[in-house]
Amino acid sequence: MLLWAPMTNGESKSSADYPLRIRVYSKDAVNAYYYTNVQEQKGEGRANLFEGDDVHGIDFNYSCSEKLPNSFGYETYPAKWKKPGKVLTVLVPVMGKVNTFNTCDLNVALRDNVYKRNNGRMGEEPAAKYKAWMVKHDYDPVHGKNTPTNLSAAEKAEENGAAPAPAPAPTPAPQP
Repeated sequence: MLLWAPMTNGESKSSADYPLRIRVYSKDAVNAYYYTNVQEQKGEGRANLFEGDDVHGIDFNYSCSEKLPNSFGYETYPAKWKKPGKVLTVLVPVMGKVNTFNTCDLNVALRDNVYKRNNGRMGEEPAAKYKAWMVKHDYDPVHGKNTPTNLSAAEKAEENGAAPAPAPAPTPAPQP
């Protein structure tokens, strides 16, 4: 007896199958449209990859059938290695649809440093320094700690790429 099953692309869309997390900082992209619908997005960008107890900055390029959004605040997306050290598959939520995801493959180059915003601009710092910051603020997206705690006002301003607010001007002393 022969059983028939429909063919699928074999790509799981369950977040449980994606043990890594990626925080997309910036990307440049070009969209290809069919009428008003995006059919493909190609681009390149920068992100941090959280893998177990390690964190790496990555540079990436991609070509996907759906938009790859930047992370908002400390938001991360589930990911897994398709080709270790070379190709990541990212699980991207479909906007407006709960528990619905698309996948996007990123061709990556791992970096020794990680990316971090500084005064509203992208910068880099050693991974060890960033990991110490993660411990201090109880931030570990791989283990479900998705929001850092005890952030300073400057760190809160940086979270969405804003430059910190300037310090207020000193109040002059009253003249006798």
